[in-house]
Amino acid sequence: MSDWSKALSSFEGAAENMPTMTGNLGLQLEEPLIFEQGEDGRTGVDLPDVPKVGSKLGGLARKGAIGLPGLSEPQVVRHYTRLSQKNYAIDAGLYPLGSCTMKHNPRLNEKMARLPGFSDVHPLQPVSTVQGALELIDTLAHWLKTLTGMPAVAMSPAAGAHGELCGMMAIRAAIEAKGERRTRVLVPESAHGTNPATAAACGYTVDPIPANERGRVDIEAFKAKLGPDVAAVMITNPNTCGLFESEIIEIAELIHSVGGYFYCDGANFNAIVGRVRPGDLGVDAMHINLHKTFSTPHGGGGPGAGPVVLSEALAKFVPVPYVVHGKDGYSVVESEGAAEDGFGRLKAFHGQMGMFVRALTYMMSHGADGLRQVANDAVLNANYILACLKDEMSPAFDGPCMHEALFDDTFLKGTGVTTLDFAKAMIDEGYHPMTMYFPLVVHGALLIEPTETESKEAIDQFIAVLAGLAKKAKQGDQADWFKAAPRFTPRRRLDETAAARKPVLRWTPQEQSKDAAD
Repeated sequence: MSDWSKALSSFEGAAENMPTMTGNLGLQLEEPLIFEQGEDGRTGVDLPDVPKVGSKLGGLARKGAIGLPGLSEPQVVRHYTRLSQKNYAIDAGLYPLGSCTMKHNPRLNEKMARLPGFSDVHPLQPVSTVQGALELIDTLAHWLKTLTGMPAVAMSPAAGAHGELCGMMAIRAAIEAKGERRTRVLVPESAHGTNPATAAACGYTVDPIPANERGRVDIEAFKAKLGPDVAAVMITNPNTCGLFESEIIEIAELIHSVGGYFYCDGANFNAIVGRVRPGDLGVDAMHINLHKTFSTPHGGGGPGAGPVVLSEALAKFVPVPYVVHGKDGYSVVESEGAAEDGFGRLKAFHGQMGMFVRALTYMMSHGADGLRQVANDAVLNANYILACLKDEMSPAFDGPCMHEALFDDTFLKGTGVTTLDFAKAMIDEGYHPMTMYFPLVVHGALLIEPTETESKEAIDQFIAVLAGLAKKAKQGDQADWFKAAPRFTPRRRLDETAAARKPVLRWTPQEQSKDAAD
């Protein structure tokens, strides 16, 4: 077992975690860091000798060896294959992360995205050579506007938070165009952290709105905070508690009555797509996470796409670039001057082509009725989980939910078991834990979103596991058992306090470590 592995092993001791000579546990293979492998001179490829040239680095030239590991091709392949086997992914099992919508990515989408002309298109190609790609972007934009009931859309934002920035910058541009100065943005306390961060980044003071006992925006508190200095309200609907904001139209009318704008976080559009058009609710701007609602790949740091739909009041403030269709075909508006009152350029190019192909494929393969069914099934599955677990776990709020079921930690009271302990025990059962401790308005929150792509059999097994763990916790003498989980993972539970306060961010060769200690 490598030094790095020892550092990451259980706080209860490596011996218990690694009972075998190799550190391997059956087919769960122990794997050292790539820098801990190989030897000088070993390589998987022959390269020509590098010609000797004069250095232009001055005193900045490297003095010693670069320290790269010498590995053969089989070693490299084996190393990364073993690391990949330690990952959990949607292709491996149910991914119940609430507020994330981790659903299946249809392979048809991937096939379309790999078609020549889509997979190898370049943003700097002459417009005449990419008419088909521009038509696809325009078609996707059309359906996003249709599904949301909004007249304009910005396709360039690279992700949800980037889309939030786009929407709030459009709002700020609209306010400045009227010659007004507004300083506050109202944000529910249950909102995703990017909402207040975006408002602050746009130069506004964030004024929080509390939730009522039903998990919705406290309408009276909202009214009390309204004033001529309010630029916008940022609301997620359905909200982060998995509930539809029942006073949403009244909220829209109230914010408009003081001259402000309604920004809707579209993270949970998957719950209402094909059933509710945000434009009909009075929304002025909303980003759409293509990876959540329209099944493009999720996670890994990108690529992403977060198109922003805009109301009539904000349509002319759309940023460049954007696609237009005329008698001579499709073209891209690149000049800021041509975009009327738009706030300028948000991103170098006009969006992420691969994500656009996948999203439009998803739309076209489902059709209008299929997208409506997506919302139906997502809500049905979440309520099924809520109904099946309400007696063993503790729902955060009374009544049905939308696309995600939210529990608090009341059912664990007096057991010595925390939300974190419960989640760690789920890992031993082969499940990625649900979203924990979020939203912050619920103590010890467990937020579960099954999505529409899971079968009843998969959901039933998930329910059985959670019910079984809840019963075990309530026996009253199982706290130590839960705190020892996970037992069957490549790494046991870390000392999270030490990891936060004394993070090990860099691997250091053993010899160097010894010299430093001396």
